[in-house]
Amino acid sequence: MTKLNKIVTGLVLLLSVLLTPLTSAHATGPVIEAAKDAGTVGESVTGYLAPVTTVQPSVQRKIDEINTKRRAVYAQLADQQGQSLATIARLSGLKLIEREETGRYVYDDAGRWVKK
Repeated sequence: MTKLNKIVTGLVLLLSVLLTPLTSAHATGPVIEAAKDAGTVGESVTGYLAPVTTVQPSVQRKIDEINTKRRAVYAQLADQQGQSLATIARLSGLKLIEREETGRYVYDDAGRWVKK
């Protein structure tokens, strides 16, 4: 594959991920929204929710449930696009971080939690 083909393929992949509407896998619900507001849960560049601090077991179960749904969506997109699951998850994570509300925590490329 030529360099130009790789660039075009990458751009098409990026656009398809970015233009994909947020599905129920990305919807978090009131429990996670409250945890995000409290600063105990955040979005990660990996495309998954993660606890910022220790969370209640019910919140962790909800994180796990949402991340399982996200992984299924990412796997489907990866298969359709001929890309790795990690690539799709990362692109989604970047978009989720971009859409996150100011004042909430996000896990960045430097490996740290920062307030947006």
